[in-house]
Amino acid sequence: MSDTRFIVLGLILVFAGFMFGGIVGSQYGKFTVQANEFGNCFDYTSEGKAIPVSCTLVIQNKYVVLAVVIALVGGGVASLVKGAKGTWDQDVKSDEMVGPKPGSEKP
Repeated sequence: MSDTRFIVLGLILVFAGFMFGGIVGSQYGKFTVQANEFGNCFDYTSEGKAIPVSCTLVIQNKYVVLAVVIALVGGGVASLVKGAKGTWDQDVKSDEMVGPKPGSEKP
């Protein structure tokens, strides 16, 4: 038997990790190409003006976003594994149970 709370939490964390990586991480693709090919990084405004930015700072920010994504997805996978084991719901003490107590049924 599985613990559905951990499974749902794991699915939410994995989904949030992929969404965060897709939305926030997509802006770093152009800077990675610029840093690898040219060594200089520029951010372009809507008017077409090039604003120089620090390549090292942008790459560091990219790695921070990657670490957050790995933490979210890793936490989700750990929660899924814990939910698949499923022993948490069955470890309820008899004095904490709600409803009729075991052995108290009348014949």
